[in-house]
Amino acid sequence: MTSSFSRRRRVLVATAGISAAALVLAGCASDDGESTDPLAEGGSLIVGTTDTITSLDPAGSYDAGSFAVQNQVFPFLYNSPYGSPDVEPDIAESGEFTSPTEFEITLKEGLQFANGNELTASDVKFSFDRVLSIADPNGPSSLLANVVGVEAPDDQTVVFTLKSPNDQTFEQVLSSPAGPIVDEEVFSADALTDPETIVDGNAFAGQYVITDYTANEIIRYEPNESYGGTLPAPENDGVTAQYFADETSMQLAVQEGEIDVATRSLSPTAIADLKEDDNVVVHEGPGGEIRYIVFNFNTQPFGATTAEADEAKALAVRQAVANLIDRDALAEDVYNGTYTPLYSYVPEGLTGANEALQGLYGDGQGGPDAENAAQVLADAGVQTPVTLDLQFSPDHYGASSGDEYALIKEQLEESGLFTVNLESTLWDVYSSERRNDSYPSYQLGWFPDYSDADNYLTPFFLDGGFLGNHYSDPEVNQLLAEQLSEEDPAARAEILGEIQNLVAEDLSTVPLLQGAQVAVSGVDVEGVTLDASFKFRYAPLSTN
Repeated sequence: MTSSFSRRRRVLVATAGISAAALVLAGCASDDGESTDPLAEGGSLIVGTTDTITSLDPAGSYDAGSFAVQNQVFPFLYNSPYGSPDVEPDIAESGEFTSPTEFEITLKEGLQFANGNELTASDVKFSFDRVLSIADPNGPSSLLANVVGVEAPDDQTVVFTLKSPNDQTFEQVLSSPAGPIVDEEVFSADALTDPETIVDGNAFAGQYVITDYTANEIIRYEPNESYGGTLPAPENDGVTAQYFADETSMQLAVQEGEIDVATRSLSPTAIADLKEDDNVVVHEGPGGEIRYIVFNFNTQPFGATTAEADEAKALAVRQAVANLIDRDALAEDVYNGTYTPLYSYVPEGLTGANEALQGLYGDGQGGPDAENAAQVLADAGVQTPVTLDLQFSPDHYGASSGDEYALIKEQLEESGLFTVNLESTLWDVYSSERRNDSYPSYQLGWFPDYSDADNYLTPFFLDGGFLGNHYSDPEVNQLLAEQLSEEDPAARAEILGEIQNLVAEDLSTVPLLQGAQVAVSGVDVEGVTLDASFKFRYAPLSTN
């Protein structure tokens, strides 16, 4: 086996999409002629991914690829320790409800950003205010739906005023993609800040700083000595994140030792192959990931802005789709059991989860039923076959997405009730076009922000949430507010179940599958942590 240094230099040249500038930065020489290649440092690692980044600015992204970067470099008021789904104060010293609608944070002393700027309550207020005011369509502002305002009465104190009292999820929200704390001296208050400004401004206060950034190509992280939060210091000298254009290249790279860890996403076939390879270790953990189809209530067949707008017929189309989906086939034929069927909006294992869809659609046991689908359409007066435009992203959710949606198309068309126009778009365009009513029905996946049933409901269904698919139901909105404030666990679980029942009748989305986290590492890598916090942190990683 070649040395780790030569292996890693080779992968930076061989894998897809690295700019010449990034290569120069990764291996230049100092004035005295000694190498300053960061990969030559002891204890440095390379982590590979096929994911993509929407924005380095937390106000402009609400996706797993962007958050995977942000949770390495930005601090949070609350964070989850390694191995735990629960949260505790990070740069906060403490937090408590001082009244039913006021949550007060006291910051730790002496906090600062890597650039030397003090991190005070003013930066915290600034961070949350800008997420709410920018309200970027691809951003996480929907997570702050319960926040009325944020005040900073002094440098160490932050007070959040909330709409619903005694919010049972608020500490988790503070650890979510809406929660990164940014430097008000570097970031814009009313517009997204570009990556160059952020990196050049060294505006980081998390466990790492970024020293080299080329979006969706290469990111170089180095430990941040000024991090003042609760998480441990990194076990490594630094990490290079390498972005691959396809899963096959990443699989080959981890098998040949050219990268130390491969994360999202590898195909089920690749995972099965890697489990037989003695040169790597396959790590699996709770993921909470779900896959689902979204319907745009304006542009779907018989949607509100179509020439044949008819609310009852539009609902019948959604119900027919729900009656025809064969989740078992998707799970086994496409994903080899690495995903399992999902029959509601909250995945199995979380408090309050039910299987609302199973009793309403298909054969009542989880299987499809073409007769029920045909009856629903006939009762609504819908002529068949219905033409359905269905969109998916071939890069963001893995190469198996093509097989998944080809099988869905087959399942719908076999009934004779649908003609499906299946199209694909790369994620950088897809993520914006889906919000512009471009897709009548389309693929999405969800990687939870925190391990609570609310995170599978409020972001989706509170006035359409981040989906922006024009769905809104006053009763659902009311129940979402009620469950936030309900302190009795049993009563709260009952409300969560009622919400799932209601949205199952409306079918704003059709849930399909739930899956687990998977990472693959070399046998000499330690510290791979896949837990129910759903955050893959680089700091615990090391090589022995």
